[in-house]
Amino acid sequence: MIGGLGPESTLDYYQRIIALYRERMTEGHYPTFVIVNVDLRKGLDFMEANDLSGMADYLLEGIGKLGRAGADFGIISANTPHIVFDEVALKSPIPLISIVEATCAAAKAQNLKRLALSARATRCRRIFIKKFFRGTTLSLSCPTVRTRIICMGNTSANWL
Repeated sequence: MIGGLGPESTLDYYQRIIALYRERMTEGHYPTFVIVNVDLRKGLDFMEANDLSGMADYLLEGIGKLGRAGADFGIISANTPHIVFDEVALKSPIPLISIVEATCAAAKAQNLKRLALSARATRCRRIFIKKFFRGTTLSLSCPTVRTRIICMGNTSANWL
């Protein structure tokens, strides 16, 4: 897992993966798991500078570390970096799972109609709507920073 771009979401993914594994594997073991923590500030700098190729290269550095650590596949545990997911996935040394595509598929399977996106960047929200939600019956609501802070706490204002 590429973590750190949304530290709280990294923790949430980690806890959920452990819990799901333990539900399915009842012998009491834990999964082998690799997290490469990248610098949130550096990610924010790339996004604020609109340096998408820099962001992609930065993610690929982390994903390379996952591959060298023996990971079978990877995820990026934040929404905004998925702006460059296709470019990163093409160059990745290991298969990647898009949390955005997986969320869309799960929402469709549950017959949900309206989702909220907590991605920080306005440009990201526009791209997500165009890329992942066009041609579906899903609608996407993008809460304001104020609403995200109220719902998720002050730290969410700095998530990618």
